Amino acid sequence: MGSCFSKPAEKPDKEESKAVKPAGSNEPKAAKAVDDNEQKVKMPVVYVIYYSMYGHIKTMADTVAAGLKEAGIDVKMFQVPETLPEEVLGKMGAPPKSDDPIITADKLPEADGFVFGVPTRFGMMAAQMKSFFDSTGQLWLKGSLVGKPAGIFFSTATQGGGQETTALTAITQITHHGMLYVPIGYSDQSLMNMEEIHGGSPYGAGCLAGTDGSRQPSELELKVAKHQGTYFGGVVSALSKGRK
Repeated sequence: MGSCFSKPAEKPDKEESKAVKPAGSNEPKAAKAVDDNEQKVKMPVVYVIYYSMYGHIKTMADTVAAGLKEAGIDVKMFQVPETLPEEVLGKMGAPPKSDDPIITADKLPEADGFVFGVPTRFGMMAAQMKSFFDSTGQLWLKGSLVGKPAGIFFSTATQGGGQETTALTAITQITHHGMLYVPIGYSDQSLMNMEEIHGGSPYGAGCLAGTDGSRQPSELELKVAKHQGTYFGGVVSALSKGRK
């Protein structure tokens, strides 16, 4: 005699009931990993822009660049155009220029920040650097450099020759462009050293060249220059991350 009840349906196997993950189900994670890697690879770019007649600022520039690189910055070195003829430079005993390329104003918007190497002439920036800043008028009109951080380092003949006034007179250029001036303060306490004569100030790294240009940057001055690069690099990195 047959049952009046229908046979209960069999429960599906647990393994079979699980949805089969389609091929490529891990693609979103992979895509995110690629995005993360791209962000890691993209380093902030800082231009070290300088003028050097006798090589003191070039030495300082190379040392600042080394500090920037240690901070994970993509560094590009540039010289500003020379304004003196070769004949005059020869009579002044100036050595040949370095191989660093000559900067033009139109390249500035490509950088995330700048460190300017500024030699002193009678307590203020050399005419060659001022001439370069004078060429940035169109960038000023467009606001192309607003918000970009900038630092300064310098060289003077004597202790009282402009270790502060050179930076102070250069700040006007930075301010009119709306750039963010980044001094070093006394973040490297070598600046407080009273045991030896040295350049540098809270405004930036500096060296003393002597009245005849024979003195080269000292170990202490180069230490502060490298510190400025590392310190500035940290500021640029923080700003870049915060703006993304």
